[in-house]
Amino acid sequence: MTSAPAISRRDVGLRSERGPVLLAVMLSISLVAIDSTILAPAVPAVVDDLGGFSSFPWLFSAYLLAQAVTLPLYGKVADLVGRKPVILAGIVLFVVGSLLCGLAWNMGTLIAARVVQGLGAGAVQSTGMTVVGDIYSLEERAKVQAYLASVWAVSSLVGPTLGGLFSDHLSWRWIFLVNLPIGLVAAWLLRRGFHEEVQRRERSVDWLGAVLLAGGGTLLLLGLLEGGVRWAWSSPASIAVFATAAVLVAAFVLVERRAREPVLPLWLFRSRALNAAAAASFVVGVLLLGLTTYVPVYAQVVYGSSALAGGLALAAMTIGWPIAASTSGRIYLGLGFRATVTLGGVIALAGALLLTTVGADDSVWWLAVPCFVMGLGFGYAASPAVVVAQSSVAWQHRGVATGANLFARSVGSAVGVAAFGAVVNRAVADRLGDTSPDLEHLSPAVLDPAVHGVFVASAAIAVALVVAGLLMPRRVEAPAVTPVMAD
Repeated sequence: MTSAPAISRRDVGLRSERGPVLLAVMLSISLVAIDSTILAPAVPAVVDDLGGFSSFPWLFSAYLLAQAVTLPLYGKVADLVGRKPVILAGIVLFVVGSLLCGLAWNMGTLIAARVVQGLGAGAVQSTGMTVVGDIYSLEERAKVQAYLASVWAVSSLVGPTLGGLFSDHLSWRWIFLVNLPIGLVAAWLLRRGFHEEVQRRERSVDWLGAVLLAGGGTLLLLGLLEGGVRWAWSSPASIAVFATAAVLVAAFVLVERRAREPVLPLWLFRSRALNAAAAASFVVGVLLLGLTTYVPVYAQVVYGSSALAGGLALAAMTIGWPIAASTSGRIYLGLGFRATVTLGGVIALAGALLLTTVGADDSVWWLAVPCFVMGLGFGYAASPAVVVAQSSVAWQHRGVATGANLFARSVGSAVGVAAFGAVVNRAVADRLGDTSPDLEHLSPAVLDPAVHGVFVASAAIAVALVVAGLLMPRRVEAPAVTPVMAD
């Protein structure tokens, strides 16, 4: 662990002593947050320029896969060598990947560059959150949540807007090139303001475990993302992917039992706090995918709204999330984590039930109301879940605990793709016999009941978020010594 003199804890704002580091983390995370939404409006322009229409979904899948499977790996490396080199390496990878995206000459090179971006995003996301856990106490993080939540809220609005402006008035390549100055500023602030002293000790890198985890995780997510899309769930390809993933995961477990420095220590799965936090993040990931995928399409097809109006309906969720996240700290400091996450589950369930009442005769603005309510629920559930994961372990395990929690949300998103896609495909097949529909070209009479099935499924799944909250311990024991920045 580190040994460093404590610094003033009277202020947690951006103008405090730790403010430059918090700003750097916010800028770093904004790279990941903006890039998750900025590309979607520019896909037609990208395809017109580079071709490869049949491959463009991989612009998203390749990025998601590279980011998700590396989250726990980067967490472990950050525990071994410190946070600073890992997050700086992540920023460099992301900036290099962005530059390569901006220079791509065909769809294949653009997809490959997106993989590089994803590798950097995994380091930035997990390590950035871990840095916040290092330099702020449990009580202070209750206030800092507002800053971090605001990054995702602003990015969800800025991302699509910038994507549309760049593709319409400049070039889609600026979608990626704009990351360069942001990344360089974040790296400069971190290099200048974040100091840590990592205890020098002999390290044994669990390379075999890392390879098995990355391989098994990649195949699992690939099977969930592409199942029912590129191949049928019962096809030989699907069976082979999931079977191989199962074998690699089983081998990973055997290796981790004997590894000196396991990349994902198995004792993490025996912790009630970590398991409950991972379960909450997983369910939020599932529900989040249902909203982000189907709410804008429902607004445009069923209500005949513009793409902007559909995006604004979904943006109501990103307004509710930071509001709840910024106030969740006061609740879990007073009532405990169990009450806070359970409250989030109940609110999300209420929003999901409200979503099931939405019909073709309503307006797009009524569609935004349940999205806002569910956003509130996510804020009270997801943000405290990360704090629980970080606060229940010592410094030398905080990175891997944070990465594992974020990985659970990524897996949940992939499961949401599979589950909700199956619901829609089944409903469309019952009416049209088409198992691979183009949602935006379906008639309102077909899409309305199909997506309504997703809304009903979301309500059923939201019950699991309430259960995850009830399984959460009321309090968690913070480490005896919390490492902070050195002078």
